[in-house]
Amino acid sequence: MASVDPVATNSTRVDPLTARAAENLTALIGFRTVSYPDPSQEETEQFEGLISALEQRYPLVHGTLERERVNAPSYAQLFRWPGSKPQGRPTVLMAHLDVVPVDPDDPWSYPPFSGTQADGYLWGRGALDDKGAAVAILEAVESLIAEGFRPVEDVYLSFGTDEEVGGRDALAAVELLAERRVRPWLVLDEGGAVAGQAFPGVEREAAMIGVAEKGLLTVTLTVQDPGGHSATPPRLGSTARLARAITRLERKPFPVQLHPASARMLEVFAAEMSGAQREVLGRARKLSWPLARLLPIFGAEASAVVRTTTAVTQLSGSKAANVLAATASATVNLRIAVGSTVQATIDRLRKVIRDPKVELKIVESSEPSAVSSSENDQFAVLAECVREVFPEALVAPYLMMAMTDSRRFTRISDAVYRFVPFRMSAAERGTLHAVDERLSLQTLGEGVRFYRTLLRKLT
Repeated sequence: MASVDPVATNSTRVDPLTARAAENLTALIGFRTVSYPDPSQEETEQFEGLISALEQRYPLVHGTLERERVNAPSYAQLFRWPGSKPQGRPTVLMAHLDVVPVDPDDPWSYPPFSGTQADGYLWGRGALDDKGAAVAILEAVESLIAEGFRPVEDVYLSFGTDEEVGGRDALAAVELLAERRVRPWLVLDEGGAVAGQAFPGVEREAAMIGVAEKGLLTVTLTVQDPGGHSATPPRLGSTARLARAITRLERKPFPVQLHPASARMLEVFAAEMSGAQREVLGRARKLSWPLARLLPIFGAEASAVVRTTTAVTQLSGSKAANVLAATASATVNLRIAVGSTVQATIDRLRKVIRDPKVELKIVESSEPSAVSSSENDQFAVLAECVREVFPEALVAPYLMMAMTDSRRFTRISDAVYRFVPFRMSAAERGTLHAVDERLSLQTLGEGVRFYRTLLRKLT
């Protein structure tokens, strides 16, 4: 194991490493690298500008590491930092360079693509998701190269540019590595964070390291009807029938089940509690069934831990107030619990809706990921890095509600984790994909130190 990182500091002062990272992140946020399902909508010059900026701002990375473009004409980048004495235990550090769109009518405190530094934060689309992590990784590597450091094992940096719309870049990177018979010992992507208010009753921050992620299913529910004038509405027309289907889904949520990884998370939290909470949660693996039924009482986030979730996100019907809808449709987005499948989810939707006139069409689907262990050397080294950079934080495994590019890498690695080394309060987490996305300047520096610490420990 390497010694403590000499750059690490507990001071609230913005040190030179943090200041440099903030300057570079401000520059990268300035590029509107918004990804769309239809690539023709993308501003290619923005992606080109960002790649050129990376070359200029990280000359040692680009001069030392091998680099190749992946999934062209995409702008995804795959770097290889050759190890001095590789023994077949490479590491992959991941982040994505694309962002979600910004509604021009949203009331941002600062322009969303300005990367403004104010009030101790860096503001802008991509600060948290996920250019901040990309900068932290690159700053760590650039600074270590400047110090003459070289890893013993190969280190790969994988930066996709379409994570927000499916992650084909990551799939291409995996296929490329698989062809070369590269089997990563460790893969680390975005996901959990050093979270404040991680669970009711837990006062300490918790480093939530994702060991798996839910699957995805997006479907449309469509009802066809003759339509006509609204003055003579039929019984159970298209909109009413669709509304009934939606109501049935709302009234019958998916059954609950506490996954062993979630039970382990609760046991970690139990150590910070007292009384009955400590007693019950401390035996989560033995009391998984009653706890699975109890958790939804604590709100939407806790409910999502124990079941497949269903969200009706889009509705459409008639184009005029006095015209009956000939076609009514709804888009339903489901996040499939780890341990279930896409097919089982579809089968239950049909059973709950129980109406053959409601047509169900799959728009997008992805199975839940494989589960990585929280009791292996890889998880242990991540936990050790957390304790060095965030000494007051708990470390807990958890199942991610959302999806990341890392799910592609479970094909070639048994140790795939989802954790970005930034402190995030509940309010800050709420800015993901939303207004006033921002990253604390202090924790940006902590993120750089985390990756530096990790890279040193891999030697």
